[in-house]
Amino acid sequence: MIKYLSGEYETVDYNEKKCVLLHDNYDNEAYPIHWHSAVELLMPLKNYYIVNVGSVDYRIEENEVLIVPPGELHSMPAVPGHRFIFQCDNINLGNVPALENVMRAIASPVLITPKMSRELHILAKKTMMDIYELYNSKSELSVVKTYLKMIDLFVALREFQLEQSKLIMECDDETISEYSEKFSTVFKFIDSNYMYDISLDQLAEVAGYSKYHFSRIFKQYNSMSYLQYINARRTKAAEVLLLDSAIPITEVAMRSGFKSLTTFNRIFKEIKHCTPTDFKKLYSNH
Repeated sequence: MIKYLSGEYETVDYNEKKCVLLHDNYDNEAYPIHWHSAVELLMPLKNYYIVNVGSVDYRIEENEVLIVPPGELHSMPAVPGHRFIFQCDNINLGNVPALENVMRAIASPVLITPKMSRELHILAKKTMMDIYELYNSKSELSVVKTYLKMIDLFVALREFQLEQSKLIMECDDETISEYSEKFSTVFKFIDSNYMYDISLDQLAEVAGYSKYHFSRIFKQYNSMSYLQYINARRTKAAEVLLLDSAIPITEVAMRSGFKSLTTFNRIFKEIKHCTPTDFKKLYSNH
């Protein structure tokens, strides 16, 4: 069962491990719709498992690995069997500038299967087994090593995604490297200016491309439009501001770059699956 659940928000109890938690799970029970700020990895060891994330059912076969990003509403129906369910505090990953490009690998749920990539699947399975061994060890470095294992997996996943982008975009290594460099500059520009109006013209100029070319390749490279990316960045900024009970929600919206409370409420709910007010209440309770 979920130990601490308020509404749909789960407070992950990391116990003595401080920031990682592994469930060696045999439960044949349903888990209701919930979300948390942890990164979650699931791997069935005996029998399949089903996880519904954002209204999409992911059927995970034995030894396959599903990665659920933080903040995603998900639930699990009752399925008999044995699986590892691993959770880790995203603060140690998502707030590290050096890992920003790596964490793009899990911008949405990822199911790693042999069909997707045999090499990546082998690595994902080994990562989960290594995490199990580290979790049960008494080494003072076990948590650090656990994070290193995850980062290795996310790096490999991001490299795989970039290779797939290269195939979709029908470009060579030199071109995909150029796109990576250009978009890194664009991401930094958005990080510094999300609180202001940002036009397609500005972003295209920063990248050095025409508006049409920029809009098309941005979506191919990032699997989302530039507007979706900007809204996601503004929502991330709003989350931080909402933790301060002294800041009114209207002010949070304005400081995050949203031009109206209506727009803020709509986009925040689309991305976080709850209203800004509900988000603020959930965190104030915990």
